[in-house]
Amino acid sequence: MEVIKTAIEGVVIIEPRIFTDSRGYFFESYSKKEFDEKVRPVDFVQDNESCSTYGVMRGLHFQRPPFTQSKLVRCVRGAVLDVAVDIRKGSPTYGQHVAVELTEENHRQFFVPRGFAHGFAVLSDVAVFQYKCDNYYAPQADGGIAITDSSLGIDWRIDPAKAILSEKDMRHAILADFDSPFDYNIDLY
Repeated sequence: MEVIKTAIEGVVIIEPRIFTDSRGYFFESYSKKEFDEKVRPVDFVQDNESCSTYGVMRGLHFQRPPFTQSKLVRCVRGAVLDVAVDIRKGSPTYGQHVAVELTEENHRQFFVPRGFAHGFAVLSDVAVFQYKCDNYYAPQADGGIAITDSSLGIDWRIDPAKAILSEKDMRHAILADFDSPFDYNIDLY
């Protein structure tokens, strides 16, 4: 696997080595040994999958301490624009984001560390999205930033006014009104 660094330290894009022949393709989607060596040691404990249609936007989600999560995400059908926003108080990149298109064709994965809000927008007719998480889901620790917050400067590549959002995602605060539970100077790992 190739690890591509982004403008925000710790947030990386992963490209697998893909082997193709007349039968199709094969790739190793996850190797703990290789991930620990090339990205950092992480113990993933839960896998999730969602299916969404064009225009669905999910996020920007996180879990509050002590239930924080790192995520390794990928799109196995269709295409999404996936985004990580730094919400660690005191971080030199606070409020900045990294966006990457994840598709069934490019097989890319995106690692979102703890201390980041995560979300995506569906760009294809249908998208099947998979997450590996390093902590279990804790509903009492749910948090979020408004995915349509224009101050974040995210080009979602769909019209946010026509986006399909959950009731929960419509109630999240914008970044300017948000009191982050994460501190850049405290190790979240």
